[in-house]
Amino acid sequence: MNIIQSRPLKELGYNFIDKEFLKEGTDEYFFRDLKNVEITATPHRSLTTPEIEILVNNRNTSDNWNKIFVTDDFDATLVRNCKFFGLIRIGSLQPLYKEFHNLRMAVGLNNSTIISCDIGNNVCIDNVNYLSHYIIGNDVMIVNVNELATTDYAKFGNGIIKEGESEKNRVWIEVCNENAGRGIIPFDGMLPGDAYLWSRYRNDTALQTGFRLLTEKKFDKQRGYYGMIGDRTVIKNSRIIKDTHIGSDAYIKGANKLKNLTINSDPERKSQIGEGCELVNGIIGYGCRIFYGVKAVRFHMASHSQLKYGARLINSYLGNNSTISCCEVLNTLIFPAHEQHHNNSFLCAALIMGQSNIAAGATIGSNHNSRSADGEIIAGRGFWPGLCVSLKHNSRFASFTIIAKGDYPSELDIPIPFSLLLNDVAADQLLVMPGYWFMYNMYALARNGWKYKDRDQRTEKLQLIEYDYLAPDTINEIFSSLAYLKTLQPDENGNAYVKGWENGSRKTCITRIPRCISLFEELIRYYAATILYEHLNINGYTNFEEFKKSLHAATTRSDWKNIGGQLIRSDEIHTLTKKIKNNLFNSWDEVHSFYREQGTAYAYDKLQHAYVSYLEIEKITAQQFNEEKFNKLTDEMVKTKSWMTNNIYGSREKDYTSHFRKMVYETEAEMDKVIGKLEENSFLQMQFKELEEVKSRVQQIKTQFGL
Repeated sequence: MNIIQSRPLKELGYNFIDKEFLKEGTDEYFFRDLKNVEITATPHRSLTTPEIEILVNNRNTSDNWNKIFVTDDFDATLVRNCKFFGLIRIGSLQPLYKEFHNLRMAVGLNNSTIISCDIGNNVCIDNVNYLSHYIIGNDVMIVNVNELATTDYAKFGNGIIKEGESEKNRVWIEVCNENAGRGIIPFDGMLPGDAYLWSRYRNDTALQTGFRLLTEKKFDKQRGYYGMIGDRTVIKNSRIIKDTHIGSDAYIKGANKLKNLTINSDPERKSQIGEGCELVNGIIGYGCRIFYGVKAVRFHMASHSQLKYGARLINSYLGNNSTISCCEVLNTLIFPAHEQHHNNSFLCAALIMGQSNIAAGATIGSNHNSRSADGEIIAGRGFWPGLCVSLKHNSRFASFTIIAKGDYPSELDIPIPFSLLLNDVAADQLLVMPGYWFMYNMYALARNGWKYKDRDQRTEKLQLIEYDYLAPDTINEIFSSLAYLKTLQPDENGNAYVKGWENGSRKTCITRIPRCISLFEELIRYYAATILYEHLNINGYTNFEEFKKSLHAATTRSDWKNIGGQLIRSDEIHTLTKKIKNNLFNSWDEVHSFYREQGTAYAYDKLQHAYVSYLEIEKITAQQFNEEKFNKLTDEMVKTKSWMTNNIYGSREKDYTSHFRKMVYETEAEMDKVIGKLEENSFLQMQFKELEEVKSRVQQIKTQFGL
């Protein structure tokens, strides 16, 4: 049966913290005053007798009028039909009205039950049935809310436990695997890199303990923290908001249930939550938007991400600048720049490493072939499964894998980047075309790299996210692919059949191998040339010898890892984890400082990697790199840049010349009105402009270097 306790009415609004949890020298208001310096620093006074009379005449009640404190600008006539319990502090109330998005409310407190709260200046509160233990900032508007309350054990979405609670009360986010074996403890401020590192290295007990200690140092176990609503936040027509910390300038309208959350928001990065949303046990980053029937439980949304149109996000971490709508995502860790927009797509128990797009009907992570829920999918950045793709656990995909429509019957392990996968049912084989993007889809590849960078709204870039498709991680994958492809014996059509790429008896056919080898070697040279070219332009070297002296070749090409979208050398990650294991970091902020330092060092590390990559593909030493080879390298860069630009144009031009594209328009003029003229495409114009600038600058360098 329900246990409904009866206590004296005079205790309502008091004893927020049980006496057994109060520290010596503190009371139940200790953290309230500690967290609300602005209120406690403002002179408050007791109500005057005339003010009490006005309040009573306006049908207000209080268990103790001596427990209500106000400022000198308090206008008692602006408080009507309210019930007050416990210690209440109220700021200025002036005869004004506030307006936000056509919502107009008179300043004042009306038709509400208010228990032990601090209320800022010129606040509008109307028809809040139950408002308990909140600190409310200035110019806040709250109307038509059923319950807005904080418990003494509130954690605001952080994975911590309070005094007197057992470990089973701790909230974990069970990312990457449904069996909770990669669970992480959420905390406000967790970056994608934090989530990734914590979810890996599960056999390293000391490291896992270190991650947990860093999190526990961030919080204390004491009870009694009040919920907070920041300045200028607007909350209307919502049902239950419980144990939720809300930043300034947030907008919440029509939410069903918000429980155990931190909603980060400020004037420059405003967060919004809309109609029908039910969010429980989560952290919401700055500048996030959540609308229209979203359900999210045990989740973390990094800054500037969106959940829309009935999306379900459960036991998952969503990286920055991502959008999920209409679909279901479970037990997944997603790096920044992820797109998933369709109601019938499903993503489960996966590590998606950024710059990804999940198409309609895609089922990524089916356990149909497993005896328990312990499968995983790992997809490198640029992952793009097409319409109605069905994939099985366990599967692994190299960077920029694109998957054609189909039900893939078995687990896959695809090690070559930039590949197209095709389930060739007619030939009973898995078809893999390496280098597909560069041959047939350059427009999408180039535009996506530009788009993700352009749409990165983060104002505080603690992690430097790599958006270029040619970078240390993909170049290393290309080197590994070349070593593998050169061991194959292709037939007269350039195809070869291999094993180990699919967990089944049918063949895997790798197509166009000679062409791919040539392409990959050219891409390595192009990558090296562009990085060297950028280095030269930044530093303005006047001759080749000066330029060459600035280059330092490592003995071997460095290994890299994608840490939440940021590329970091593996040896540096080893150093980081070793320090965490040895308790040499006192906070997650120090880990984040490591990310910053690596971001600062990235340009030099990438330059060194590019230089060594060039020497390796050319099979020369640093001493053999001379003016002649540099001259040849710049010529090849211009040549590669030219065909890339032409392929970018050509892959988009097909959309204007195909009969099947044109047949839905009566005239070409109508088509231009609907989709825009090809020659006016701003991205294409930018590509051709960049090409001409590269050609011009390369000629200047040659003249300057006497080449």
